[in-house]
Amino acid sequence: MTFQNTRKFAQQLDAQDELKNYRNEFIFPQHNGKNVIYFTGNSLGLQPKRTQKYVNDVMNDWANMAVEGHFFAEKPWWDYHERFAQPLSKIVGALPSEVTVMNTLTVNLHLLMVSFYRPTEKRYKIICEEKAFPSDQYMFQSQVIAHGLKPEDAIVEIKRRDGEHNIRLEDILSKIEEVGDELALVLFGGVNYYTGQVFDMKTITEAGHKVGAYVGFDLAHAAGNIKLELHDWNVDFAAWCSYKYMNSGPGNASGCFVHEKHHHSNLPRFAGWWGHNKERRFKMEPNFEPVHGADGWQVSNLPILSLAPYLASVEQFAEVGMDKLITKRNQLTAYLEFILHEIDAEIPGTEFEIITPSNPSERACQLSVFLHGQGRNLFDYLMANGVITDWREPNVIRLAPAPFYCSYEDMYEFGQILKEGINSLKK
Repeated sequence: MTFQNTRKFAQQLDAQDELKNYRNEFIFPQHNGKNVIYFTGNSLGLQPKRTQKYVNDVMNDWANMAVEGHFFAEKPWWDYHERFAQPLSKIVGALPSEVTVMNTLTVNLHLLMVSFYRPTEKRYKIICEEKAFPSDQYMFQSQVIAHGLKPEDAIVEIKRRDGEHNIRLEDILSKIEEVGDELALVLFGGVNYYTGQVFDMKTITEAGHKVGAYVGFDLAHAAGNIKLELHDWNVDFAAWCSYKYMNSGPGNASGCFVHEKHHHSNLPRFAGWWGHNKERRFKMEPNFEPVHGADGWQVSNLPILSLAPYLASVEQFAEVGMDKLITKRNQLTAYLEFILHEIDAEIPGTEFEIITPSNPSERACQLSVFLHGQGRNLFDYLMANGVITDWREPNVIRLAPAPFYCSYEDMYEFGQILKEGINSLKK
């Protein structure tokens, strides 16, 4: 498609958008009486309007039934999480038995590493990406220390080549082969939080398994954003937060994936009451008998008030399907990229460097823009003028046009505000 940097063209794209009505199902913060242009769905998605009813239903059941809500609410609390199995499995490409919800993201990754990071004297190393999200870095360090190892010996980071912003797949594969039989675990982000690079999870998984390692993924920026086929890719485990592209609310519950090949294995795990055989849970037996499937990795009674907004979201995803969201995501992101290049060419002395891969198969719903000579002042201008975006040191603005609620006219309007900001800061 040949894009045009005009409001009329953007409005035409919106008129043709199959998902345009979903924009009206979200609540936007206001700036001068208008919806903000919201680019931070990669940090916290907007609130779906339907969310309040799901939360109110739980509150009403609690008020009217108290403890009896566990069994007699319209959506009984004791099996509330089971309603996620079918829609979540579609979102991440899994069998319903392979997914569950519990805790929060880093807690779940720690719990999953109990099962999938089992270092021995010879096989003890972890391969991860350079500049992974700090929480993952802290997790790796604390895990290897807990096993009596030194981070500098056990953690192998795949680095970017000099002068490049993204990690090459061939460098990942060659490092996996090089570490070989010393490798215990490969644990990557599905999408790098800083650059927006999408990693080839299928190929990475095959390479890790070839040398005898387990392979898992932190899907914080991938779930609800990219096409995932975790079961078919033979990924061992994964976890994701729900509050970014999945719009479940701040700090909300995490999703987990454990491949079915591990459901009857003897892998150790940290056990808890809610992972015990559902049919015998209330017999209060002393010995742990795990629920079949990913639910067997649950530990504690689930926070129903946190799950309610998440259930509202996954049912919204089920209505639309990932394929339609991805189709819009690709075109919306491409139009934003076009707008940025147009502004860059239009204003002398402006230098935008998009560090997210230009290949659509290597990126998703994010463009990370390096602002040469502009920096924090331009970010502050955007925020003060109704564009909610994200700053990352040293000089990057992250723009995430989420397809559920961002419009093509948003992209055009952003370009106009960006141009005004650049010109005003040059005076």
